[in-house]
Amino acid sequence: MTAPTTIQPTELPAPIRGFLAAHAARDADTAIRAFTPDAAVTDEGRTFRGTEEVLGFLRHSGSQFSYTTTLTGAQRVDDEHWVAVNHLEGDFPGGVADLAYRFTMAGDRIAELVIAP
Repeated sequence: MTAPTTIQPTELPAPIRGFLAAHAARDADTAIRAFTPDAAVTDEGRTFRGTEEVLGFLRHSGSQFSYTTTLTGAQRVDDEHWVAVNHLEGDFPGGVADLAYRFTMAGDRIAELVIAP
């Protein structure tokens, strides 16, 4: 990997933009379409692998809270690695969080997503 380059969020690959929009809308059935069948998603130290586990994560993550998500930044690391930064505000503990969504692409689908502060 090389050093990340700051880009406009509109320059993120279409599958990432589509996922982010569907995820913010809490539309798991649309969001899952962006992933490879063997994709892995890691959030809060827990990893979900494969379509069924990732879909379960998408359907239930953060569902006990009300919050808004704003895409505040984006970076291109290389052709396969991209970062989107989301600002969340809501009734979860702490009330405010900035989370980096680190994507690894496999062709035109997401192979891995790591969500972390």
